[in-house]
Amino acid sequence: MTTSTHQLDEILSQAAAAAAPWAALRPAQRADVLEHAADALDAAADQLIPIAERETHLTRGRLEGELKRTTFQLRLFGEVLRDGGYLDARIDHADPEWPMGAPRPDLRRVARPIGPVLVFAASNFPFAFSVAGGDTASALAAGNPVVLKVHSGHPELSERTAEVLRAALEAAGAPRGVFALIRGTEAGAAALKDPRIRAGAFTGSIPGGRALFDIAASRPEPIPFYGELGSNNPVFVTPGAAAARGESIAEGFIGSFTMGAGQFCTKPGTIVVPAGSGMVETLRAAALPDAVPLLNDRIQSGFTQTLQELSEHSRVSVLAQGPDPLADPPSPTLLLTTAADLLAAPHELETECFGPSALVVEYDDAEQLVPLARTFEGQLTATVQGEQDCDVTELVEVLAGTAGRVLWNEWPTGVSVTYAQQHGGPYPATTAPGTTSVGTAAIERFLRPVAYQGFPDHLLPESLRESNPLGLPRLVDGRRQ
Repeated sequence: MTTSTHQLDEILSQAAAAAAPWAALRPAQRADVLEHAADALDAAADQLIPIAERETHLTRGRLEGELKRTTFQLRLFGEVLRDGGYLDARIDHADPEWPMGAPRPDLRRVARPIGPVLVFAASNFPFAFSVAGGDTASALAAGNPVVLKVHSGHPELSERTAEVLRAALEAAGAPRGVFALIRGTEAGAAALKDPRIRAGAFTGSIPGGRALFDIAASRPEPIPFYGELGSNNPVFVTPGAAAARGESIAEGFIGSFTMGAGQFCTKPGTIVVPAGSGMVETLRAAALPDAVPLLNDRIQSGFTQTLQELSEHSRVSVLAQGPDPLADPPSPTLLLTTAADLLAAPHELETECFGPSALVVEYDDAEQLVPLARTFEGQLTATVQGEQDCDVTELVEVLAGTAGRVLWNEWPTGVSVTYAQQHGGPYPATTAPGTTSVGTAAIERFLRPVAYQGFPDHLLPESLRESNPLGLPRLVDGRRQ
């Protein structure tokens, strides 16, 4: 059922009303609420997992792991709140001798919640990037109400997860309206245009994400829009690595590009291998996994259309594939091209094919690696499979300019939720390359800094008072305390 205009207005009004009291809670109090929500979701696993299995075609083991990741995220943000460093509190005491030529005033700067956040749920992670997923967790942790636009791929799961989450939040003391669902494309677009929404977050396709980004940017008062859109995640294999462990690299690549039926945003969609190394022959002879149903009909049709277009391209041939590559479910496919052909048509051949397929690129000389790397647009990840004695300094530098996460002798599928994680990258990987949607730094997207100048202590936020009643880490006169 689509959210009506009247229902949307009521939801947005409640979110706006909840913003101040939710932001006013001390960080440790919000941490308690998030941890209570995590406990409630864990307790509801026996209800949620069967619904997710039915709606998404994903295995029980995969879904159990994903739910665990989801509740782990909520608890980890609770730790972030209790630490308090995310507020980036800074105090500069007045200094009449400040060397810039004029006295320095008393300035105190801290991060504040940005306001109600609109989150667009993803299809490929029905827990971790959906109702109670990373965007919701980080926005709530930052002190913002969340309005969640349901993904059509798992509506029943979304409703039940939301019921559990909403009840847990309110039972733990969160104000009414701090979390709500909306349904339907029109409702999502209308909410994004509404002035009560102060930021947006999205995980999905390039066309869909770009359309929403344009809405957010074209508002009378534009707002931040944190979209994760698409990525090819190329892998570059040096001659030394191919000679030393070509077979194991091929095995790892097959496991990575077919993981989750190729429906991970970090799936390696291209692998660049040296000619004459035997890697092409190894990949041709390798046993590909059996066909697995894709998440929904839209992904199935998009995958088969893109795969057919790539397979029929004049610069591409089929290297290996299962018996029914365009069927439902589709068998995995490996395509083949050369470095010269990729350099001649990068935009066409580097198209993301979301599903169990990948492109193998054969190069003649290691000097081609850097030019090939430069053809790729913004990426979530880029990987080098190399040996310690090979000089790939320039290649790594080029990839660091293109991707948010650069890997050495590992595989990009599997994004750990941790403190140093970076899940983002230049467009079209994301719309905001300076941010991440995974890891504790994700909270920074939904905060904005405010500086207070010359205020008496009792009028300052607690985080900036001299007594430091919250015991926060702070930068005082340029020194960390």
